[in-house]
Formats: sequence, structure tokens, C-alpha cells
Amino acid sequence: MNRADYDRYAQAFNDRDYDTVFDFYAPGASIRFFGVDLGTREAFKRFYGFLHAHVIETLTIERFATSDELVALEGIIRVEATQDLDAATLAAQGLDQFMPIAKGQVQQMRQYIHYHVADGKFTSVGCAIVGLT
Repeated sequence: MNRADYDRYAQAFNDRDYDTVFDFYAPGASIRFFGVDLGTREAFKRFYGFLHAHVIETLTIERFATSDELVALEGIIRVEATQDLDAATLAAQGLDQFMPIAKGQVQQMRQYIHYHVADGKFTSVGCAIVGLT
């Protein structure tokens, strides 16, 4: 996977093209974020469909490294609420580990995102939040 490939992935994510995003993952890939398992296309689309019905989420890449086996990046995830997403609504989706956000509020998180790669496809992904504004 090279930077041009990853930029296509990031653009599909920013465009909410979940099928294209999921196609970057190998069958059986480990896709887990903050206790949420997104390892099937349906789970992936359900989670992001719910989230993006409430917020506009974008990724801006600041640092990027790649090899045949790894993609690692540092970037800013920007989340802007288009409607209230309160604790009760999150809990009803099993997402009580996520922070509520009010309509119009913006959260920016610096994240380190780490992907394992085989045959040009992601086999796992993990991330860490290292700053929140």
C-alpha cells in the first residue's frame, strides 16, 4: 500500500463511501476501535451510518509512513455535530464509551493510526488518541 492508495481510502472515508472503505480490508480483518468490533461489512456500515447521521467526521493526515507490511500515520480526526448526540442515544447503540457532542460542537482528536497490511489490504487496524481539543 502506498500513499496514493491510502489517499483513495481516506477520500472514500471522508465521502462516506463505506463499501469502498471496507473493500480496502482483507477478509477477516480485525477492525476494532474503542471496544467496537467493525469486522463485518454490515457492522462497519451500521456503526458509521449511525455516527455520521449525527456528525461530520474527517481525517487530515499530518504524518505518513508505509511499507509492504505496515501503514502508520498521525492525523487529526475532526468531528462536528450536525445534531445532538447525547449519552442516552449513544448508550442505546451500545456506545456509552463515546463522548456526547451537542449540535454545532467541534471535537478534534490527534490520533496515531496503525494498519497491518498483507497483499495490499489491511489485515488489522488500531488507533490511539493522543490529544483532544
